[in-house]
Amino acid sequence: MTPEQELFSTAAITSFRLNGRFLAIAEELAAPAGLTAAWWQVLGAVLREPLPVSGIARAMGITRQSVQRIADLLVDRGLAEYRPNPAHKRAKLVDITPAGRAAIEKINPRHQVYADRLIERLGHAEFEHIVAALTRLAAVLDEFDT
Repeated sequence: MTPEQELFSTAAITSFRLNGRFLAIAEELAAPAGLTAAWWQVLGAVLREPLPVSGIARAMGITRQSVQRIADLLVDRGLAEYRPNPAHKRAKLVDITPAGRAAIEKINPRHQVYADRLIERLGHAEFEHIVAALTRLAAVLDEFDT
């Protein structure tokens, strides 16, 4: 294996490990609010503004079908609702409901604890640098698909 392949493999394996850790933490944080990590992700995607299922899928890097299934469950449970989409008649917008916001608010205190623990161990500047590097890596990998 070339040094470049080794770097790529290490980045991938580390990302897989990080993904597993983040999902486990997200499940732990979301459960007391009656959510799963996946439900939290979808609700989080529409906190600022309603989005079509395809927009949520793009933001999360998962399939539209997965988001559709989760959005339907969230709507059934009253945590989200479908709204008309002025830009597209068939692709409704997913929006968070007050009950969905309340569930997210239940997560925030423990979410803050994890954020504070990371800042304590890494320092704010290093954590910002890591996030910037991960964001850049994701953007470059996204370019490979186009």
